Amino acid sequence: MTANFAIVSSFHFKQGKAMFFEPGFLGTRAAMYMDVVTVYFALLPFLTAFAIRFAVKGNHAAHYRSQMAILALTLLLVVVFEIGVRIGGGFLAYVKESGVNYPFMVTFLVIHILVAMATVGSWVFLIYSARRVYLEQGPSAEAFAGHKRTGRRVFGGIVLTSAMGVAIYLFLFMM
Repeated sequence: MTANFAIVSSFHFKQGKAMFFEPGFLGTRAAMYMDVVTVYFALLPFLTAFAIRFAVKGNHAAHYRSQMAILALTLLLVVVFEIGVRIGGGFLAYVKESGVNYPFMVTFLVIHILVAMATVGSWVFLIYSARRVYLEQGPSAEAFAGHKRTGRRVFGGIVLTSAMGVAIYLFLFMM
């Protein structure tokens, strides 16, 4: 068996090479998967704001469904990203090909990962706890006052994580 079979079978193969690793569409040396993930994370704050708008307008069911869908898609794309980085040679290979200072890049990446982990953990907790309160007490429960405040923090984390992820792409593939 070739190494291509280790890649998830749903990827399209072209002459033995996964489209996953074909050159991307943003005009850099990044692979297709990296461009797709980067564009998604650049759009994530806007998608999340759109989902929050449902709650502002009182459509809590649409807010919940859209938040769940966005979270699921986000987690899926994180998995795609992680698979791609590992199969594509890893962080060290990308840094070596860029002109970015290695200690700076590692520090920036560690901060990005810590912020991202805290954000995703808070986002999952926020959705889970809101769903529980909604089912037990209804949409007008007093507990939702804290939900709004925590939601703002999670949204800030999403914006920061997305901006840092896009910056990492710029550092690695455009500098």
